Amino acid sequence: MTAHTAAPARPPRGTRPRNRRALILAAAAELFHRRGYGQLTMGDLADAVGIGPSALYRHVDGKQHLLREVLTGGLAPVRELLTSLDLTERTTALRRLGSLALDHRQLGLLWQREARHLCPEDRAAFRAELHEVGALLTRQVRTVRPALDPAAAELLAWAMISVLTSVSFHRLDLPRADYVDLLAELCGAVLDTPLPDPGTPPPARPEPAGLVPAARREALLIQAVRMFATHGYTEVGIEDIAAAVGIAGPSIYHHFPSKLDLLVTALRRGAAVLLTDVATAYRTATDATDGLRTLVRGYVGFTQTHHDLVDLLITEVEHLPEDERRDSRQTQHDYISEWVHLLRADRPGLDPTAARVRVQAVLTVANDAARTPRIRAYPALPAALEGIAAHLLQLS
Repeated sequence: MTAHTAAPARPPRGTRPRNRRALILAAAAELFHRRGYGQLTMGDLADAVGIGPSALYRHVDGKQHLLREVLTGGLAPVRELLTSLDLTERTTALRRLGSLALDHRQLGLLWQREARHLCPEDRAAFRAELHEVGALLTRQVRTVRPALDPAAAELLAWAMISVLTSVSFHRLDLPRADYVDLLAELCGAVLDTPLPDPGTPPPARPEPAGLVPAARREALLIQAVRMFATHGYTEVGIEDIAAAVGIAGPSIYHHFPSKLDLLVTALRRGAAVLLTDVATAYRTATDATDGLRTLVRGYVGFTQTHHDLVDLLITEVEHLPEDERRDSRQTQHDYISEWVHLLRADRPGLDPTAARVRVQAVLTVANDAARTPRIRAYPALPAALEGIAAHLLQLS
């Protein structure tokens, strides 16, 4: 059922294929995508390509170096395509983008979940390359929609990138030609979205007052979510969280049995909010279209207000115990299924897999906008995202 790039065949031990380095990089990309950086050892990778660990180090300096090579190598064909792309030749250009997304299907999840494991210098260099990719597509968007201001064109460009990388977050499969056509159509829907007039830019919001909840448990949970999202779950200690709320480290254990319980509680709460939005949609909607609009509005609001939780759902689920991880993924699957149910009620002839691809594209656009401070600052962003979602879902 997967359309992910197949892992390269493991060469027999004792052989010396000429493309050993390419095989190592391909296997690393597949394993980083499937297991996550923290769960992969160099021994696992050596076994995947049929060599001993010592031989592996003749080709790469270590796991972090390997991650850098996978990420920067993955961006190279993207940059190459965007340099030669001509959006005025719309059909051809959008199909080329869709084909590229399927050819490098792992890349979106890898850069969003794993790039934080790079050393600071490599991370800064990678972000600069990623920014250049966005700038290249932004210039293309402005060639076909010259009336857009630079910020609006950038928003649409990154929304198109989100659509293309959304395939990295699921294993849905369609015939190749149909999949390319669907991704091209979705990118075109983003490109055609009329954006709301931002009007007079709102005054800059003052810095948050740093209000502290009355309950110590709530204060700890809020601080833990912020710190996990900023630094990564493994980089934050119990003592760090305690110090941030002005208590001694051991005092946390009066409220949470472990650091892991903080993460579990945060993710459960996020899921509960989304499932409550589903219940609201079914209780209040006048029809399936209205129900979908309610879900879109609720999800956009959730991601904008709780972007730290969105970070955790993408980057930290691997740290959950197996049963919690399974429950978290099942909850996400069930949540998306409700969107698909309403979408197919609105459009009964829609293929169920194609419907799910559309929904995943909408969610990824909202997630990425929330997790990108530059895009999050766009005036009238919630209304813009709702408009993009309506076009992706083909809502009347």
